[in-house]
Amino acid sequence: MPIKNWLGRYSAAGAVIAVALTGVSAITATTPALAQVKQYPLRDFFKNPERAYFRLSPDGKYIGFMQPHESRMNIFVQPFEKVGTNDGIKRVTTETARDIPNFFFKGSNHVLFTKDFGGDENFHVVTANIQTGEVKDLTPHEGTRAMILDALPDDDDHVLVTHNKRDKRIFDVFRVNVKTGEEKLVAQNPGNITNWVTDHAGQLRAAGTSDGVNTTFLYREKESDEFKPLLTTNFKETVAIVGWTADNKQMYVSSNRGRDKQALFEFDPKTAKEGKLIYEHPIADLSTLTWSRARKVLTNTIVDVDKAEPVFFDKEAERVYKAIKAQLPAYEIGVQSMTKDEQRMVVAASNDRTSGARYVYDVKTNKLTKLGDINTAIAEADMAEMKPIQYTSRDGLTIRGYLTLPKGVAAKNLPVIVNPHGGPWARDSWGYNPEVQFLANRGFAVLQMNFRGSTGFGRKFWETSFKQWGLTMQDDITDGVQWLIKEGIADPKRIAIYGASYGGYATLSGITKTPDLYAAAVSYVGVSNMFTFLNTIPPYWKPFMAMMNEMVGDQEKDKAQFTATSPALNADRIKTPLFVAQGAKDPRVVKAESDQMVEALRKRGVAVDYMVKDNEGHGFRNQENQFEFYEAMEKFLSKHLKKT
Repeated sequence: MPIKNWLGRYSAAGAVIAVALTGVSAITATTPALAQVKQYPLRDFFKNPERAYFRLSPDGKYIGFMQPHESRMNIFVQPFEKVGTNDGIKRVTTETARDIPNFFFKGSNHVLFTKDFGGDENFHVVTANIQTGEVKDLTPHEGTRAMILDALPDDDDHVLVTHNKRDKRIFDVFRVNVKTGEEKLVAQNPGNITNWVTDHAGQLRAAGTSDGVNTTFLYREKESDEFKPLLTTNFKETVAIVGWTADNKQMYVSSNRGRDKQALFEFDPKTAKEGKLIYEHPIADLSTLTWSRARKVLTNTIVDVDKAEPVFFDKEAERVYKAIKAQLPAYEIGVQSMTKDEQRMVVAASNDRTSGARYVYDVKTNKLTKLGDINTAIAEADMAEMKPIQYTSRDGLTIRGYLTLPKGVAAKNLPVIVNPHGGPWARDSWGYNPEVQFLANRGFAVLQMNFRGSTGFGRKFWETSFKQWGLTMQDDITDGVQWLIKEGIADPKRIAIYGASYGGYATLSGITKTPDLYAAAVSYVGVSNMFTFLNTIPPYWKPFMAMMNEMVGDQEKDKAQFTATSPALNADRIKTPLFVAQGAKDPRVVKAESDQMVEALRKRGVAVDYMVKDNEGHGFRNQENQFEFYEAMEKFLSKHLKKT
């Protein structure tokens, strides 16, 4: 199911260990009013960190990190022996238009990162030599989307890249020299391959094809062989490779064939059947499997129901985790980078109230060395707790979500921001979310819910969302609002809805379908017209059109439904004050989606606040644009949700 997350999600997540707090009792108990909680400046929540994204070189000689340079996040390196000082720090990139989103070391002399231009999502793969400062665009192809397929950690000179230069609908595979930029074709896409899979050695051993509805799994013993079909499934079934055995002869897969939940299995390509069951969970899908490259063993998977927690298959990995956890008991921990021998690692420590700190952990000495706090401007003690909750939909489904209540006030008659996630086939997870904490710091309760179709809860829960945009998917959101009202938490007159991407559609759908429910609404890069949205999808989504017709709807067969569930076509029902934000270069939800929504309301004489950024795409990435958006949103929400 390759497009479950195709509209984006905009939510925070963390790998965590904790006991879930569910049900009403944990939420509805009112507490005496506390001392006034400090209100932090808006920019403290959304500004770039002073230093973050710490990464270790494979040999451990260098540590890399990002920090602002001319207000943009750029890459710096420092000899590891100088950690804890400001000595030896060297800047290796000079990006001034947009932040670098992430990076990693390629060998000990290069770093790799991706960049796009103005948010168009036509990413380029870029390398920087940390010794000479030379920066080279490895995919300098205009209008082309490139991605790193395999970093080839055992080959310091090359990386496997896919891009769609030849045909914008499909992606070919190339081996690219990071020093010279020379690229050699490894595999040309015949026209129906939607994903490529490499083994531990970086050999291209498997692929998936799609006819729009059915997916065929291709396999070959070695790279010189021709691909042969191994099995075919309907797109509703998942058999996804998540790892290989040490000898690269068999695979580990996440599969829901013949079952509701994805579980982890051994998989033999000779039989094309799931073999030994590695792990399954009664509530959650399993789709990750972590491998120790140094020791050549499986280490763990992640189970995420209300909070994510690791399940270990390897005693050494579990020992290391517990040793770190013992030193950081109040935080959830995750490894973000490690040396090739896995004896030194960058550890992230965070929870729902802080983005936390980063450390270097030495496995041999069991020593943690602090690298820095991600946001020193905000005190963890002043932030609000994100509590897992659940409620029942009107047709009997269990809807899981999260409720964040502002500190210092009783959980009664509160102004509420309802915040449906994007995707829509994604999910919200527990963890630090600057948007949520900012809103709670301003006195708003925030409700997030994993409405039907949210991923991770099984095939049946996912399939119940098919062709339900604006229908039962929207009802799940409405039912969450009614639950808050019934419990006395929400002030019925002071409820707003805010979402991005699909969440923006849910916002517009909410004020169309239930116009009396919300006092204000904010749509951020949201779909407004089902017809025009499907006509303007990126070319590399075209192979999935038949699948999308089944999941979202068919413009001809479902014309009446599309007409009824397109907010722009039902603008006459809207009376809720609306704020719309849009990136002009958004390739997924194009600017015309927001334009027509705003135009339809303005024709009726309805005032709409409209913010467009010409240098942004599917969500604002530049810090100054984020500041402007959140400042406008705060002013808008305060105006319409103030107590009368």
